[in-house]
Amino acid sequence: MFIDEVVITVKAGDGGDGSASLRREKFVQFGGPDGGDGGKGGDVIFASDPNLNTLIDFQYKKVFAARNGENGQKKQCNGKSGEDLVIRVPVGTQIRDFESGKLLLDLGEEGMQRVFLKGGAGGLGNTNFKSPTRQTPKLAGKGREGQTLKIKLELKLLADVALVGYPSVGKSSMINRISAARSKVAAYHFTTLDPKLGVVRLSEGQSFVVADIPGLIEGAHEGVGLGDQFLRHIERCKMICHLVDISGMEGRDPLEDYRIINRELSKFSSALAAKPQLVLANKTDLLPGGNEDPAYLAFRESMEQEGREVFPVSVLTGAGLSRVLYRCYELIRSIPRAPLEEETDVGELLREHRGKGEDFVITRAEDGVWVAEGRVIDDVLQKYVIHLDSDSLINFLHMMKSLGLEEALREAGVRSGDTVRIADVEYDYVE
Repeated sequence: MFIDEVVITVKAGDGGDGSASLRREKFVQFGGPDGGDGGKGGDVIFASDPNLNTLIDFQYKKVFAARNGENGQKKQCNGKSGEDLVIRVPVGTQIRDFESGKLLLDLGEEGMQRVFLKGGAGGLGNTNFKSPTRQTPKLAGKGREGQTLKIKLELKLLADVALVGYPSVGKSSMINRISAARSKVAAYHFTTLDPKLGVVRLSEGQSFVVADIPGLIEGAHEGVGLGDQFLRHIERCKMICHLVDISGMEGRDPLEDYRIINRELSKFSSALAAKPQLVLANKTDLLPGGNEDPAYLAFRESMEQEGREVFPVSVLTGAGLSRVLYRCYELIRSIPRAPLEEETDVGELLREHRGKGEDFVITRAEDGVWVAEGRVIDDVLQKYVIHLDSDSLINFLHMMKSLGLEEALREAGVRSGDTVRIADVEYDYVE
């Protein structure tokens, strides 16, 4: 089974909470703070693995998460950092944001390893909050949440030459003959359902990679015959070898087949249609006049009028293939690989997602209690561990006041004596 597109959710590990413990030992009556810091959450790392060739491992498991950092402990013991998660994917895998479709990471080379999502920082222990005016702080930093994102993995084969054409024109037979690939061959359409790669070796130091793309038909750019999935693989190729059945033995016009396939390439991508293209008139061995048959000569004339190079070949006998392969090698040496789509920084994307929320959202519940929510409150609650003792709560409310909560409450209609709820904490509002 060939799986070339999957949707998964990846999450970096959360940072551990800092400890707000106070030193308590025999003969030490007033011990100071001794809480350790929380450990950092594990990162999510993507690595390109040449030993993988499909995304089938992601078909059933949809959530991948790195380990969380451990909480800080007393006696200034810091929590252990969470283990990183390394996700291995085939070379040629692109990672996109599921919501916007933006390209975030392109693993187009063997051995690439990139940090994709960063684990949350560990919260600070209360030893970091000690000051001359606050000798026994009961406030500790909360571990930051690890970054989370729903993404789409798309696999695009890395090949120099793509073999395209209608079903049963001889693409599978050709890649089997010119390389060590073993693509299935049979006398029915869509025998090949998965793209296949083969390495063509001309001589020492002269080789290139060919992709056998399953048969395209009219409407392929819209998904007919899974064509839109197959066309994605051609985008990375440097050039195209377009096979047509010059014999017309299945009742189709080779010139019309050629034009239909090229229209599909143009509708899918203008860049794809502009790639250099050699036209291979296959099955000349079935023509009564061979390479001098009127059917081939008329087809060649049409191709030359369009500025195409056309080669008469017989994949069955191997006639004409050597000339085609050396011409392909000559062309791909002079064709730079098309520049990749520009990547979007993951951090910027996540900040865009977070920025969609309002700073403060003040609503009134059925019991008359005012409920304060919003992006700013969430950010503070992610940074600090808020205990229910008076010192910790007062520090939290002072922070919220400096960030504009008090003004937002007044604008919403909150008055002195009203009860305000933030998360699980309620207090009486005083102007």
